Amino acid sequence: MSAGKRALVLILPLIAFAIGGGFYVPVPNSGFDTNTHSALALKDLPQLPDWAREPLPDFSQIRDTTEKKAAFFSFLYPRIVLANSRVLLERNYLMRLKQKPSLTAREKKWLQGQADRLKIDAAPGSQEQWRLLEKRLDVIPPSLIMAQAANESAWGTSRFARKGNNLFGQWCFSKGCGLVPRHRVEGANHEVASFSSPYGSIRAYIQNLNRHATYQSLREIRVQDREQKRPLSGIEMAQGLLGYSERGKEYVKEIRGMIHYNNLEFYDDDFRATVKDRNLTTLQQLASTRSEDRLLPRNTALSDNAEG
Repeated sequence: MSAGKRALVLILPLIAFAIGGGFYVPVPNSGFDTNTHSALALKDLPQLPDWAREPLPDFSQIRDTTEKKAAFFSFLYPRIVLANSRVLLERNYLMRLKQKPSLTAREKKWLQGQADRLKIDAAPGSQEQWRLLEKRLDVIPPSLIMAQAANESAWGTSRFARKGNNLFGQWCFSKGCGLVPRHRVEGANHEVASFSSPYGSIRAYIQNLNRHATYQSLREIRVQDREQKRPLSGIEMAQGLLGYSERGKEYVKEIRGMIHYNNLEFYDDDFRATVKDRNLTTLQQLASTRSEDRLLPRNTALSDNAEG
């Protein structure tokens, strides 16, 4: 698909708004997500497609605001679908293990690896560990990811986005792990993390919201929606971002405003329709598709022969 057609697909919801289970069984050594700073234990996921490793385009060259937004969302959304579908593969496998009367040594090791990655401090195999794993191993609505990425990276044009593929301002704390902020307070030692690709930044962002104590309320909102069988909402879950910025409530208001103004809930609906039945084959194809264009809105009908 040409760049113009891709942008058109993503610009339609902006114009419209202005006008009006299967289970995944891990296979050893089948590929992995690469990111130095987020310690992702994902070696059992399908091979990551090559396009996920592409760097950020130069969005600063696009002068028209609407065109820039469309191009930014066009680049971002397939990577969000990719990241979230891979999370769903892990979550579905977790739920399958939960139904088993006993686990193998390999399954126990997988569970503990996820618990360590998501910073769960509970006895291995305990009900508390299962509860927290189910709570933390879950997706983030695309609308929330897109609004925060746009806000934190100035639509992909910030220094940290351009030089470090960092779309969310994530910090790291070892020397040389990222870019030193120009106005860092004297005595501070944090850097703004660098990633090998924007996809790596998205995966790390999802993991951050899923495990950091600051975002416990965000996860509680998601659990309540799951229990009451309500669709996950970026607008609603934004309430859990009070600690993401020193601006607190004003920041939450701004993120919600960006979701509303840009009609980003359209992408929540599209992603929900794409993974509705959580069919194993569908999730595996979404998690490894070799064409990012196939993950654009209303273009996610995959088949066994679609990857040829």
